[in-house]
Amino acid sequence: MKPINLIIAFSMVLFLCFGAYAQPRKLTLKDALNYAIQNNANVKKAKLGAERGRYKTQEVRAQALPQINGTGSLQYNPIVGKLVIGDQSFQMGQPWNSQVGVQFSQQLFNQQVFTGLQAARASERYYELNTDLTEEQIIEQVSGLYYQILLNREQLTVIDTNIRNTRRMEKTIGAQYQNGLARKIDLDRVHVNLSNYQTSYEQLKSNIQQQENQLKYVIGMQVKEDIFIPAEQLQEIDMRPEMIDTVNYENRVSFKILKQQETLYKLQEKAYKAEYYPTLSLTSDYSYTGMSTKFDLYKSNGSAFWYEAASVGVALRIPLFNGFATRSRVRQAKVDIQENFVDQQNAIQSLNLENENAKSQIRNTMNTINTQRANVKLAEDVYNSTKNNYNNGLATLTDLLDAESSLTDAKNNYNQALLNYKISEIQLIKAKGNIQSLLN
Repeated sequence: MKPINLIIAFSMVLFLCFGAYAQPRKLTLKDALNYAIQNNANVKKAKLGAERGRYKTQEVRAQALPQINGTGSLQYNPIVGKLVIGDQSFQMGQPWNSQVGVQFSQQLFNQQVFTGLQAARASERYYELNTDLTEEQIIEQVSGLYYQILLNREQLTVIDTNIRNTRRMEKTIGAQYQNGLARKIDLDRVHVNLSNYQTSYEQLKSNIQQQENQLKYVIGMQVKEDIFIPAEQLQEIDMRPEMIDTVNYENRVSFKILKQQETLYKLQEKAYKAEYYPTLSLTSDYSYTGMSTKFDLYKSNGSAFWYEAASVGVALRIPLFNGFATRSRVRQAKVDIQENFVDQQNAIQSLNLENENAKSQIRNTMNTINTQRANVKLAEDVYNSTKNNYNNGLATLTDLLDAESSLTDAKNNYNQALLNYKISEIQLIKAKGNIQSLLN
């Protein structure tokens, strides 16, 4: 291959590698939400908590399975005890002793273990619900940040339009001033307005950059990574949202968590009551013991004497009195259940309030959007008319600047109303228990 071809090929490789790397990541709202579900730190911790719950269930389940332990010992007795019978004494054992064995036990009846297994499974479900709740909170937070960025971009567009209009005005008044048809104070006022617009533009641009960094942080993306948020229009909204009159509490994750807590508290009460129950277990032992006068226990031709022993039986434990400790624990569990009931009633009121506020807010924002849309149209007409009159000498520069300021305020108010609508829409979707649908 010729050197020139090598250079071209190498250049193409560099372009493909570094050029592709330099391309910012396109990030739609759905992209941001799905990325957050996979990478947000709080979601990761919640998923790890759910995983811990599964391991906890396995740990508790192990108590109901057979327990097998191996044992081993080596003992040297410098002085061997003796057994005296009448006027005779007999040596008890040998200086060197060794024993290996296996112990086996199996719970036949233990209400605490069985209840604990139920509680572990319920706890596992509790951690799963916590993961769902964390995901919902992240979806709500990311959506709010994303729409705030879109709003600021709309406002940036408004300022950019004002800058372009003001520059044209600056050029026109500058020419008039050169010809003695305009005052210097008018040109200065335009310069001041242009400077203010440019300052606002740079400040808002910086704010957008900071908000994008905050968005990347929340969704778990490297802050240094470049992103591209497509120009989704806030105006593309459904103005006929589905309202709900009654809240389906069973469909709300926060309420499911309270119900799961109720289950856990009742199982805890049951576990405490199980302390009154007797326990029964099967036990078995096997041992192989060696004895010798010297340390040759493990030699094949040694003088050690080895013998076997084995036993099988059942162990019964009957609790009789523990100073009313169990009774106190049962009563504490009953208080936890009563507190949970109060929390559930309060949650129902809170969810109703949340739903009613969301419906009220979305109705209000719909009316505001319609009003501000008409206001923008009116402000545009006033601005165009005032601009035409100014060009014809029928209006002052003050009138024109005031009309431009009113138009800017009207556009910003309209965009703010759109943002408020989207936030209210999220709250309404959340009230319906369908906030996860934003991922699809």
